[in-house]
Amino acid sequence: MAYKDFKESLQANVLPEGLSLLQQGLWHAAKGNWNAAHSIAQDHEGEQDFDRLHAYLHRVEGDEGNARYWYRRAGTVMPDQSKEEELELLLQLWS
Repeated sequence: MAYKDFKESLQANVLPEGLSLLQQGLWHAAKGNWNAAHSIAQDHEGEQDFDRLHAYLHRVEGDEGNARYWYRRAGTVMPDQSKEEELELLLQLWS
């Protein structure tokens, strides 16, 4: 799904059809449904993009130690940008 369409889909209360699993996790994260997003990330542990989503989710949760672990697993470090800016970056990357 294109970035613009993905952003528009966030206005809906129902997960849109046609999203990849990664996009589904990101959609749930953007909608504040931490548990659904976390479940998707956990189900794909070891896949770099899902580990990055996992890291972001633990950052949102406030568990920075766990977040740093998952950022390392994803091959990166915790960003200096805000959580909102990171979410926007992930939306752009994965849409």
